[in-house]
Amino acid sequence: QVLLVESGGGSVQAGGSLRVSCAFSGGTFTNYGMGWFRQAPGKEREFVAVISAFSVYTDYANSVKGRFTISRDNAKNTVYLQMNNLKPDDTAVYYCAAKSGAWGAGRMDYWGKGTLVTVSS
Repeated sequence: QVLLVESGGGSVQAGGSLRVSCAFSGGTFTNYGMGWFRQAPGKEREFVAVISAFSVYTDYANSVKGRFTISRDNAKNTVYLQMNNLKPDDTAVYYCAAKSGAWGAGRMDYWGKGTLVTVSS
């Protein structure tokens, strides 16, 4: 069974940077496209970024383009989200997700439990 464990969340001031990580286990990492999603208080979960198995393709939500970068290290079975120039609107629980045999922002097969990112003004 695939297990995803996020880490690296925390509190940061607006304009600051933070990197969250997601450790993958229980499967073959390179068989999965990976993604990050987030859910702000009182709002629905939304797409943030996705990356294909060998990092050839990436895609981002318009709200984070130019500020966030998704990457993965297949040797470490880990996917990252580097977040720069953070804004208070980026405050949310950030979830890692995995899609078997494909990549993209559609239905994901596995989800982590999330890590909280709080951006203060």
